[in-house]
Amino acid sequence: MVKQKTIQNEVSLTGVGLHTGKEVKMTFKPAPINNGYTFVRVDLEGSPIIEADANYVVNTQRGTNLEKLGVKIQTSEHVLAAFVGCDVDNVIIELNESEPPIMDGSSKFFVEAIEKAGIVEQDAERCYYVVKEVISFMDEATGSEILVMPADDYQVTTMVDFGTKVLGTQNATLKNIADFKTEISDARTFSFLHELETLLDNGLIKGGDLNNAIVYVDKEISEKTMNNLKVAFGKEKISVKPNGILDNLTLHYPNEAARHKLLDVIGDLALIGTRIKGKVIANKPGHYVNTQFAKKLSKIIKIEQRNQIPVYDLHKEPLMDVNKIMAMLPHRPPFLLVDKILEMSDNHVVGLKNVTMNEDFFVGHFPGAPVMPGVLIVEAMAQTGGILILSSVPDPENYLTYFMKIDNVKFKHKVLPGDTLVFKCDLISPIRRGICHMQANAYANGKLVAEAELMAQIAKKN
Repeated sequence: MVKQKTIQNEVSLTGVGLHTGKEVKMTFKPAPINNGYTFVRVDLEGSPIIEADANYVVNTQRGTNLEKLGVKIQTSEHVLAAFVGCDVDNVIIELNESEPPIMDGSSKFFVEAIEKAGIVEQDAERCYYVVKEVISFMDEATGSEILVMPADDYQVTTMVDFGTKVLGTQNATLKNIADFKTEISDARTFSFLHELETLLDNGLIKGGDLNNAIVYVDKEISEKTMNNLKVAFGKEKISVKPNGILDNLTLHYPNEAARHKLLDVIGDLALIGTRIKGKVIANKPGHYVNTQFAKKLSKIIKIEQRNQIPVYDLHKEPLMDVNKIMAMLPHRPPFLLVDKILEMSDNHVVGLKNVTMNEDFFVGHFPGAPVMPGVLIVEAMAQTGGILILSSVPDPENYLTYFMKIDNVKFKHKVLPGDTLVFKCDLISPIRRGICHMQANAYANGKLVAEAELMAQIAKKN
C-alpha cells in the first residue's frame, strides 16, 4: 500500500508574477488526507479556496488559469508539477495575489522549497487510476493530441514541432516520476520573439525578464523591437546568441523546450485529481489540449469510481456482530439498521444489513410492492458511520451521534426484501472535535443503490 504524503513544515517563497508583474508571497502548508492541491487567496476577504480541479479551468492563454466563484488563480502549472514531481499528494498553497511567482520560469525553486519543508507520509492509502485502454483527446484546429495508454507506472513523453528552424522538432521522456527533479524541474518556460512582441504590446508579460524565459528569435529583430526589449527588460544591451536565443540565458539542455512542455503536461494533468498508472504521450502539447484531456479523464475516472462496486466476503467472521454493535450504538430494533461491521480503519468503515420481509417498515411502505424507504437507507449509512466516529473515543457508550448535515443524496435502485445491503463510509476530512464528515455509499446486488455526503457529531449523554 502506497500512503498519501504531505509536507512536514510550511515554507514560503516570494517573487513576481510573470503576467501580473506584481510581487507575490506564496506559502506551502501541510494539508490533511484527501485534500489534494488547494489554492487559498489570503489577500481576499474570507480567504477563498480554489481546488486544483480541471473543471475550474477558464483560460489557457499563456498558462493554465483557474477560476471559482469569481476568484482566480493564474499560471498554476509549474507549482502543481513540482508537487507531483516530489510525490506529494496533499498541500495548501496560500497566495496574496492571483499568480504564483514565476521565479526562473521552471519548477526548480518550488522543488527546493518542498524539499526544505520536508515530506511525510499520512495514514491513508493513495488512490490510483489504472489505465486499461487507450484514452485520447485531439484538438482538430491545431493537430495537438494527447493520449494515455496502459503502463505499470506514470510515464510522460512529449513531442514538439513549432515549424521553425531555430527550434525544430524535439522530444522528451520521463520514465520515472522520481527523476522529475534532476531531469525536468529546471526546464524553463520559453517564447518566440513574435509572441513576445505581441505580449509586450498588450501589457501581458509585466513580470518577465531574460532570466525567467527563453526567447527563441524566429524573425529579424527590428531596431524598434530591440529598443522595446531593452526597455521591457531593463537592459542596456540585448543580442542574439549563435543558437538563436536572446542572450543572458544558457540552455540547460538542447531539448529544454520539450522538457518544459513535459513539465507543463505534468502540472496540467495534476488537475485530474487522481494519480495515474499509465503512459502519457503528448504530440504538440499546449495548455488547452492538456486541460481538455484532464477534464475528459477526470470525468471518466469519476464515472468508473461511482460505478465501481467493492467486493467483500460476506461469510467471513465479522469485525462486529449485532451484539457488539448494540454495545456501541444506542439504537434498538426496529430502528437498529446495521447487522454487522465487516471492516474498519481510522478513515473508513463497512457495514451490512440483511433486508427481510419481516421489517416493520414493510407493513406500511407499499405493502403490495414492498420497497425499503430511502430515508432509512440513509439512516443505515449514518449508523454505520456512527460506529466509525464512536470508535474514536475510549467510552463510546457514553455518547450519542447526531446528524449535522446531509448533502448530495441520490437513490439509484430499489432495495427489496431479500437484498443484502453493504454500506461503505469514507472520511472526507479527519474527525475533529467529534465531527465526522464522510462519503457514504450503499450497495446491493452488485449495484450502487444510494449515496450521500453526511456530517454528524457525537455528544456526551446528559
